[in-house]
Amino acid sequence: MNINVQSVDLTNCDREPIHLLGAIQSNGFLLALSADLKVQRVSANAGEFLGCDSLDLIGQPIAELFGKELIHALRNRLALLEGGGGVERIFGCTLQPGRMQFDIAVHVSGDFIIFEAEPSSDEHGDATNTVRSMIARIDRATTTESFLNDGARLIRALTGYDRVMVYRFAEDGSGEVAAEACRSGIGSFKGLHYPASDIPAQARKLYTINLLRVIADVNAVPVPILPAENHEAQPLDLSLSVLRSVSPIHIEYLKNMGVGASMSISIIVDDKLWGLFACHHYGPRTLTFERRSVCELFAQMFSMRLESRERKETVEYERQARDISDQLLGAVASDETLLNDPDWLGDILRNAIPADGVGVWINNTAAFSGTVPAPAEFRQIIEALKQLEDGRVVATDSISSFVPETSIGDQVAGLLAIPISRSARDYVVLFREEMIRSVRWGGDPHKPVEYGPNGPRLTPRESFAEWKELVEGRSRPFTRSEIRVAETLRATLIEVVLRMADEATVQRQQANERQELLIAELNHRVRNILGVIRGLIRQSKPADDNVESFVSLIDGRIHALARAHNQITDDHWGPAPIKALIDAEAAAFLADQPDRIRTSGGFVLLNPQAYSTMALVIHELVTNSAKYGSLSGEGTVDLHWKRDEDGDLIVNWAEKDGPPVVAPARKGFGSTIITRSVPYDLGGKARVEFAASGLRAEFCIPERHVSEADADQIPAIKFPRSSPGHPVPSPSRILTGERVLLVEDSLIIALDAEDAIERLGADSVVTASTVWDGLAAIDSFKPTLAMLDVNLGDSTSYAIADRLLEIGTPFVFASGYGEQAKLPEAHQSRTVLQKPYTLENIARCLDELSQLSGE
Repeated sequence: MNINVQSVDLTNCDREPIHLLGAIQSNGFLLALSADLKVQRVSANAGEFLGCDSLDLIGQPIAELFGKELIHALRNRLALLEGGGGVERIFGCTLQPGRMQFDIAVHVSGDFIIFEAEPSSDEHGDATNTVRSMIARIDRATTTESFLNDGARLIRALTGYDRVMVYRFAEDGSGEVAAEACRSGIGSFKGLHYPASDIPAQARKLYTINLLRVIADVNAVPVPILPAENHEAQPLDLSLSVLRSVSPIHIEYLKNMGVGASMSISIIVDDKLWGLFACHHYGPRTLTFERRSVCELFAQMFSMRLESRERKETVEYERQARDISDQLLGAVASDETLLNDPDWLGDILRNAIPADGVGVWINNTAAFSGTVPAPAEFRQIIEALKQLEDGRVVATDSISSFVPETSIGDQVAGLLAIPISRSARDYVVLFREEMIRSVRWGGDPHKPVEYGPNGPRLTPRESFAEWKELVEGRSRPFTRSEIRVAETLRATLIEVVLRMADEATVQRQQANERQELLIAELNHRVRNILGVIRGLIRQSKPADDNVESFVSLIDGRIHALARAHNQITDDHWGPAPIKALIDAEAAAFLADQPDRIRTSGGFVLLNPQAYSTMALVIHELVTNSAKYGSLSGEGTVDLHWKRDEDGDLIVNWAEKDGPPVVAPARKGFGSTIITRSVPYDLGGKARVEFAASGLRAEFCIPERHVSEADADQIPAIKFPRSSPGHPVPSPSRILTGERVLLVEDSLIIALDAEDAIERLGADSVVTASTVWDGLAAIDSFKPTLAMLDVNLGDSTSYAIADRLLEIGTPFVFASGYGEQAKLPEAHQSRTVLQKPYTLENIARCLDELSQLSGE
């Protein structure tokens, strides 16, 4: 093997052709036969066993060398080998009359029939009963550990080796001594780990082909095969040979351990090399062919039992996982919001797949439970996962190797990511903590680069003292079963998400239908609002042309209008006073002359449906009167309500002292609201009269929508009782010394709020429009107060709120929904600032917040 001195590394052993060594061990001989059973190649020692010169055997028909009975038996065994690999055995054969008996092994290698013979022993036993009793013993084992220990003890009892180990391979090719039986006084290897380079890849491959490997004496001189190469310059492939010589490197390895003889028997589970029975003896030891065959048969039965045990454990584990999957599906079917609860979801998933934390990523929003990375690191992981187009389950015990650019810290080291959407956009990620453990290696796993007697390749370790290595940055690996369970959970979660999406689609269709019905109203409302604002601007022009007073006046009146709309759409969903909605409209449209709408009536409450309907009706009446009727000039409106003898509520609207009234030539949407809302929505009556002296209207609201209350039971009206639009004193500089984080996705609104916060004396203001910008600002800006708009386009600011809560920074939410905003449980007690922003409401809210934080 020609290896460049400059490139010596651990892969050298992997390149050694250990099946083409061109020699056998000396405790037997080998003949390579052609298809017509003529000798083509021989081991150099064949003549010693057959009483002739070895080279004289080449070219001879085997029928001339051995008796007819053996030839007949040999042909029968060759027939069994047709169409497949394997080794056939014949025990106690007499090759030549009057000479010793041999045990024969026959297999096919390329164009050759390989005939191997070893001297027989007088030792014979009942192999069937021996194996049966051994299997009965291991079947009584109640745990996998006791099963492995019993296997090691039985092999040692059968073979007499000084040490028998059950060596189990890991996924990376390294191994661990999982069980051991040995004579006293030689120490224990149990629990030791060995690096993958100790049993290189080509050796592990041979263990799956040739299940038993014996080295009778590490000091024996190998016997060459003659001729060494065929006419194509190819050595003989000895992969299935029972006498194959041993790699010089492996001989050095065993000598350095003090081992004089060894035997390895493969443990095959699910057609893969699970491990080995590794037998060591501290002197030469030769087992009879028959005894080795019994060992091989037991190892095959042992492998089958082990496979059955592991399969049962896997089936039971996956059955429990399916039950958990069904539980998950059933729970979410009755309450789909559970999918957004990381604590609940984490508990469910961790019952199926052990983990230390769970991160949920849905619609660009993160939620966490347990031990997880920092939000910024979690985002890096999600971005890396999104690059995997196949949307598969991803498992790793080293996050830093999966996302090299992230500094994951020392909290977590492994992850299992489960896509829960078809486009691999949303994920549930299970995290495992770093498993810092001392691995007991049998010698230094990092072989030094030294040149030994076999040239420029790695010399096996000369010291087998226990070597300890600290394995860091890795978690306990996720098993194949856990990954299969994750695939099952993925299917369940995708089913849940798709079903929710289907339900959302149906709801969207229904909403679209309702939207089409309301679109005309929406257009009308928008035009009306814009018209009112335009009118406010035109009618509010100050006499002194002072821009600041003009802005202040307009600002107050527009906000009065906003408060009126908020009042009539308040979603407290309980009876509300009719007077509240009337006063709201009066405050919005008649800020300077609220007494132009004169009201009278008792403390009458309307249920939510009637309240909403009458709010629209009164709004249209006030709007139309302000545009065309008595409120457009110097006139007034008398608005009176009372209950009749049937308990129905009668509401009368009468305008006077306004311009002459003419019935409209075209009935608009506003008129439709006035005349049809009460009959259609409430089952009542409506009558409108376009009298020349002023519009008159009467409404009859059925008794079932009406109730009464004492004055002290009337809910507080949510707009200032003073006239909106009047100048108010500017707040003091209440934010002096504060660093304020403002999260707002609209630039114009953000600039307005930023200006107000600066006017309130804040030392500095940083504005962020997205969740990621907000989280980054927390780390870099370190705010002392924060104001968070709840809705940020297609996401929310809850992740920012979670981070602020975690570090103890005071904050408030802001929303157009005001107190009706639906907040997560962790923030339900948080103050919500009603939008649109004003200097006064920002001042009041942040002043309370800064005082609380200073206590």
